[in-house]
Amino acid sequence: MDTSVDLPGRWIDIEKIIKRTGPFASPSFEPDTKASPNIMNGLQNDFKVLVIGAGGLGCEILKNLALSGFRNIDVIDMDTIDISNLNRQFLFRRKDVGKSKAEVAAAFINSRITGCNVTPHKCRIQDKDEDYYRQFKIVIAGLDSIEARRWINGLLVNLVVINDNGDIEPDTIIPLVDGGTEGFKGQARVILPKISSCFECSLDAFPPQVSYAICTIANTPRVPEHCIQWALLFGLQDATLEKPFDPKQFDNDNPDHMNWLFECAKKRAEKFNINGVTYKLTQGVAKNIIPAIASTNAIIAAACCNEVFKFCTDSSGYLNNYMMYNGLNGVYTFTFEYETKEGCAVCGTNLVVFEINKSNTLSTFLEKITTDSRFQFKKPSLRSNGRNLYMQGLLHQSTVPNLEKTLSELNVQDGDEITITDPALPGNLAVRMRIKYSS
Repeated sequence: MDTSVDLPGRWIDIEKIIKRTGPFASPSFEPDTKASPNIMNGLQNDFKVLVIGAGGLGCEILKNLALSGFRNIDVIDMDTIDISNLNRQFLFRRKDVGKSKAEVAAAFINSRITGCNVTPHKCRIQDKDEDYYRQFKIVIAGLDSIEARRWINGLLVNLVVINDNGDIEPDTIIPLVDGGTEGFKGQARVILPKISSCFECSLDAFPPQVSYAICTIANTPRVPEHCIQWALLFGLQDATLEKPFDPKQFDNDNPDHMNWLFECAKKRAEKFNINGVTYKLTQGVAKNIIPAIASTNAIIAAACCNEVFKFCTDSSGYLNNYMMYNGLNGVYTFTFEYETKEGCAVCGTNLVVFEINKSNTLSTFLEKITTDSRFQFKKPSLRSNGRNLYMQGLLHQSTVPNLEKTLSELNVQDGDEITITDPALPGNLAVRMRIKYSS
């Protein structure tokens, strides 16, 4: 197919929107004319869009953006194509199995859509610096990871500049359109950093991942999942266990890494006479696999790309600020506004009051905060009054004895703050938790 010349009438449907005004158009909307096709020039030349994820949602998003007139698109995805992706990720073919999702998706779009330039990046979003993200008009995310969403949300909030008068510099605001699906359910959301509520504000709307008490995992495992979690939390950090990779670079998409994790969990299970540790279960626990359905991906991707188009063209007001979809029993959608949370770690005061019984041990406290949907902690490290209460990494073994001590025995008094860091938190953020002892 010749992609050097536009097909006749290619943009006729887009032109119906951008060449005439309407009742829902923004007050600043000025329709395109032959003399000044400013909106189409913006779509095709000026507006640069970043797509994060080239999987089920990402394939749909890339196709939709390209067919909506956007020509300058970057896509980031660190994953490679698996044969199980082919039933719904339509930009890939059997010959592409094992190749980079971002690279194959970009090549497919570039070869099919005239003038479209999709630039692929096979890497983690954390591998790019702030200057890279500043070049984009808008970011659209089709991620299956809450941790990655939290990171990009935190970054875009931090990129907003506030001047000496306390006012936001509008040019530094990069909107985030976030889409997500799980089976027949999905959601689309528009986040305006420092203006609307951010992703972190609504973290408690996402059900926390199944977690287990750390003391149970460490001392008295009872089910296969305990053994797999032990391999993740303790086995990776145990210097006495030989590993064919750097534990700090553990990648749950790497077959060699997952094989090691499976064998480590299996040995742990054998030690405690526990049956049921399989490679498939190990994958499920380590990767938190989410079911995906092609039709749900198509609906949510369309909603997300519609918001991007509206924002870039001013042809209609954008979503304020959350739309949920449920196709399990018929078709149901609902739209509402998430409000900013005062104690949000990213865009709020970053101070949370946490009530707990004075007699509770540090282990109980850890279990409570890791199962609390407001935080979604994975591997928290705790400090208070200049002292390490519980740490990951090199200081882990020295702080394990603290797990059986009460907070008061660790000199944490009523009103004291515990500073919590966690890999799930975006950037270098930490949560400040003020302790309030219940009577």
